[in-house]
Amino acid sequence: MNTTLSRRAFLRSASTVAAVLATPQIVPARLFGANPPSNQITIGFIGTGDHGTGWNLRRYLTLEEARVVMVCDVDRARMERAKGIVDEQYLNSDCAMAGGFRKVLARKDIDAVMVSTPDHWHTLISVMALRAGKDVQCEKPTLSIDEGKVLIREVRKRGKVFQTSTEDRSIPVYHRMAELVRNGRIGRLERIEVILPRQPAGPGDPTPQPVPPGLDWDMWLGPAPFAPYTRDRVHFNFRWIEDYSGGIICDWGTHLFDTAQWANDTERSGPVEIEGTGTYWSGGLYNTVKEYDVTFRYANGVVMTCRPGNPSIRFIGADGWVGNTGWRGDLEASSEAIRNARIGNDEIRLYTNPEGEHHDFLKCVRARKDPYFPVDVGHRVASVCHLANIAIKTGRKLRWDPVGEEFIGDEAANALRKVRPMRPPWTLEG
Repeated sequence: MNTTLSRRAFLRSASTVAAVLATPQIVPARLFGANPPSNQITIGFIGTGDHGTGWNLRRYLTLEEARVVMVCDVDRARMERAKGIVDEQYLNSDCAMAGGFRKVLARKDIDAVMVSTPDHWHTLISVMALRAGKDVQCEKPTLSIDEGKVLIREVRKRGKVFQTSTEDRSIPVYHRMAELVRNGRIGRLERIEVILPRQPAGPGDPTPQPVPPGLDWDMWLGPAPFAPYTRDRVHFNFRWIEDYSGGIICDWGTHLFDTAQWANDTERSGPVEIEGTGTYWSGGLYNTVKEYDVTFRYANGVVMTCRPGNPSIRFIGADGWVGNTGWRGDLEASSEAIRNARIGNDEIRLYTNPEGEHHDFLKCVRARKDPYFPVDVGHRVASVCHLANIAIKTGRKLRWDPVGEEFIGDEAANALRKVRPMRPPWTLEG
């Protein structure tokens, strides 16, 4: 595979998705003898954009443990497309539609929801779903550090299953390098080098435009501040606007930082010091980080750097290194002995699920246990992304307490980690 291929381009490739998922185009539900509808976990889909349908929905429709019964989107054309995909799979017209997600949450016959909305909706919809008694799989990341803390409290309070939705922990090369590092194959870990992509677009056209027919613009904005519609603000491009996302660092960092935290055995903690520099788009719509150079220091002495380029990761230890170049690039190491090292049954074996995050979620809903990327681990990875953005924005070295989850002696930085004000009537309180 061309390792310079972007992650999203990889997922959009029909042939690659088919190869990765071994996806049959149509598997009639009546053939699911081992899991008749009465035994299936019913799923409501909230958000049916490119990733919501091309990755999440199509994968769920191959899993006989699940039954998709409803789709929801503020863009009617996307919602109708998703319904068509579901109905074609099940050879009927039973899939329900709703422009507002609260109709999904109100259905007592829906066991779980798959949230594939823009980032500014992730925590709010997830919390409301948990309060409605649903298990939740939700795309990453949160919009702020303290939002993640609210989400953890709701998941634990209500005893629900929550999967932070990324595929990384099921990808063999990332799982393999994390186990090699955790089992000391490169000696004492000293340095982690993370390379994320550059923002692929900019600066964005802020000129107000008529809202397209079939798009509920007020609902798309939801808890975010009011802003006029422009096509550069919505769908894929929301990622480059601070009101809705954390930019390229949050979009990609949630993937590679997770492997870094996993291998460093800090997946439930975080760095203690962060400093960074960066540039921003100007004169247009987009206002998240454009170029960036961030350094994190951990209490165990490990230093992690993050710069733009071909998305890659490398772990450097006292006795060698291991990593890869390009998204899902082949495993590389400083020696064949390291690359081919066997991990024994009595050594550290990190939990994974080769079938991916959707299968793992369903499995854990049945077992009532945490999936491979649980809410608190997902929160810590998102926090690393937010810490990077805050360090760049403040322009100074920051000290972070990963236990208290606050900046030490810096109230201005602490203000940037808090839950952002939400446009009425939306609130996380309840």
